Amino acid sequence: MELRRPGETPTLETRSEAEATVDKQRRYKEIMECLREGDMTAKECAVVMMNKGYIPTSERNFVSPRLTEMSKAGLVEPVGKKKCQYTGRTVAVYTVR
Repeated sequence: MELRRPGETPTLETRSEAEATVDKQRRYKEIMECLREGDMTAKECAVVMMNKGYIPTSERNFVSPRLTEMSKAGLVEPVGKKKCQYTGRTVAVYTVR
């Protein structure tokens, strides 16, 4: 274990390192493929992607950061909200623009 030096923020470093390992263009393509099947939430998209073998688990964090980036780029957009069947929380529903 590396100890933190005063003034350093290890989470910023580890977050950057983790993000660098993601092939974003491939993930964007996979998400677009899923959303072309119909409008869905981040969790629903993650479940579809797991079933297709794109990601190892249905954890929404595989999808959510990419949806945010894709939304800012104008590729997808939130079109509404609904209660998530998995978590029971109100969440955004995305569609391809």
